[in-house]
Amino acid sequence: MTRTLTRAEENCRYQPTFFLMSLLNMPTTCFMTVIWWLTTDSTRSQTAIPNGHGGVDAVLGVSNASVLLLDPSSETLYLGARGSILVLHTSNLTWKHPAIEWEATEDERKDCRHKDKTEDDCYNYICLLEVLKDGRIYVCGSYAYNPQCAFIDPVTFSLVKEGGDQGKGKCPYDPRQPHTAVTADGVLYTASPSNFLGTQFDITRATGQQVRMDQSINWLSDPVFVSSALVRESPGDDDKIYFFFTENAREYDLYTEVRVTRVARVCKGDVGGSKTLQKRWTSFLKAQLVCQDRDSGQRYTVLTHAYPLEHRLGDPSSTHFYALFTSQWKGERVSAVCVYSLADVTKVFATGGFRDMKGNCVNRVSSVSVLEPRPGQCRGQGYNTSLEIPDRVLQFAKEHPLLTDTVDAAPLLVRRGTTYTRITATNISNSDAALLHLGTDQGELHSVSIVGRTATLLQEIPLTTSVQPVNNILIHQGHVVVGSPSSLSRVPVEGCRVYPSCQVCARAAGLGCVWDIKKRACVAESPGQTEPEDPLKVCGTGEGRCSPVVKELRVKKGLVVLLPCDHPHLSSLPCVWERPQGCHTLQHHSHLEVTVSESSLGLYSCHCPVQGIKPCLTASYQLTMEDPSIEGRGDPGVWRSPIGVYITCVLLGALVGALGATVFLKRLCCRASQHTPLEDRNGRGANQGQQGQGPTCYENKLVVIDTPVGQSGQGVL
Repeated sequence: MTRTLTRAEENCRYQPTFFLMSLLNMPTTCFMTVIWWLTTDSTRSQTAIPNGHGGVDAVLGVSNASVLLLDPSSETLYLGARGSILVLHTSNLTWKHPAIEWEATEDERKDCRHKDKTEDDCYNYICLLEVLKDGRIYVCGSYAYNPQCAFIDPVTFSLVKEGGDQGKGKCPYDPRQPHTAVTADGVLYTASPSNFLGTQFDITRATGQQVRMDQSINWLSDPVFVSSALVRESPGDDDKIYFFFTENAREYDLYTEVRVTRVARVCKGDVGGSKTLQKRWTSFLKAQLVCQDRDSGQRYTVLTHAYPLEHRLGDPSSTHFYALFTSQWKGERVSAVCVYSLADVTKVFATGGFRDMKGNCVNRVSSVSVLEPRPGQCRGQGYNTSLEIPDRVLQFAKEHPLLTDTVDAAPLLVRRGTTYTRITATNISNSDAALLHLGTDQGELHSVSIVGRTATLLQEIPLTTSVQPVNNILIHQGHVVVGSPSSLSRVPVEGCRVYPSCQVCARAAGLGCVWDIKKRACVAESPGQTEPEDPLKVCGTGEGRCSPVVKELRVKKGLVVLLPCDHPHLSSLPCVWERPQGCHTLQHHSHLEVTVSESSLGLYSCHCPVQGIKPCLTASYQLTMEDPSIEGRGDPGVWRSPIGVYITCVLLGALVGALGATVFLKRLCCRASQHTPLEDRNGRGANQGQQGQGPTCYENKLVVIDTPVGQSGQGVL
């Protein structure tokens, strides 16, 4: 005889499965909550908050923030994102005006999807914000793969569309494709992909008297534009617009693609030729930029960003271009900074030979003698405009845009394991010294001083709670505004007061900073004061640049340990390790990888050459054998990231779910055994980088990482 189960017994029978599914779904629910928390739109009510670095942060409440513009006439900060332009105060990053909405129409998005584009592709991604001559803000967006441009009235902060201004050549159809733009006296110059497929490219004077490239000969070969700059010239000469990009090298007769970095130049006054090159550039020339370590011969060939700096205000000849490079080899995380003087760049453009770009003869240097006036120059002998240049000269310029000479430099800075995405620079007291600000792909801001050929890391400041790359850096009134796809940060970066400790202040000695023992503060060097040979002497006998504390590391046999040794001056030359005899090690630039065995136990010391004093003891580790429990140690930095939050949710969810299921099932089954009916309500509703982190164990690999002074990332190496 079969007995019918009561409702309580049915619940007791199926609840284990229900709670198991709830338990499995809890981490997903928690993860989705974290994603919502990071991306939820709070534009209307968001206010700036202190960020712990003497500045403020603003969570934007938008996605894909990508372009930043400061209007100096109104002290207004404009930021372009997906479907909107934000208007902020520069001083505190609070909203000056409600966001200006500019979304693609539903018909445009539907048409975009019919072209086999994804839903995400078919929004309007703002790609360009520039101030024009009349004071209006020119804005362009991808507009569902149909680039459009409009104007922002800076008085009413309203969007003005005039006759459906087309954005072709100003903004790429694909919002992921790189591009660049710059204004010169209110006239816009752009470098961008110019067709739907993203296979044609143009450098254009986009407003005013329009001039563009000649497409009959490929002046560009699959370029990736990264930045552009206006450089003023001395009175009587024409100002220049420079474009920086990486492209395929057609001059090398190889079967494989070789990517090289270029700098191209056009003249601001170029209006094209009268017959040949009508409304086309007559002054376009390009040359290769080489960033190569002289000792090892290693080249850094992929340009990430470039920034111009006039070292002596009012003297354009003092301009230098600080260029950020990485390696073209996949999987290699390395960043290098090379600096090129305007004098060296100008010399190559003025005296370099020409390559023939016709047919397959790219590798051939032209045998034709250089004509007069020299092709590619802004103003010729006796010619006031490009319209007066003879056709024979313009025809030569059309077929010979590439120069044979290269602009060479050795890296000032090399960092392995760090990927820099943006660079800016400020001058120091009208001297050749500079302060670099570098953004990373992990949402950090690094400050590096450049004095002569010496680069010194001063600060590493984590800015974002989520790991997002820095895609904008803007310097304004002693502060730097750093942008990522969903947030902005504003922190002080200039002046000795930003260096909080004696050790950090000592490293900024090249910038005119000294440590005042009485005030216990970093102050500007007094006039006539001589800089000490070793600024660290005033810091006492504590842990300093050349007297690190020996860090004991307890390990177990078979682990692979990575011992960091960050060069105090970010030199391209590796540091030297003292280690036990007979141990198995592998050096990665300055870091040392050790396979733990009985013979590998002992003292490891890293010495790095430092300018002005003897080789510096930079790091020291004592390896001793320990029980296997060290493998269970986690990286405390993980728990500050979204992935760390997710892992935390998984563990807490599992624990809470298990305890809840046990208690609930126990009560439920007890009541079922007593044949007590269960109320309906009781059966419902069940549901970073190497700096600043401690020892970490990843499976069989142990990574030892220095912990800086404090948690702000402002400690010394």
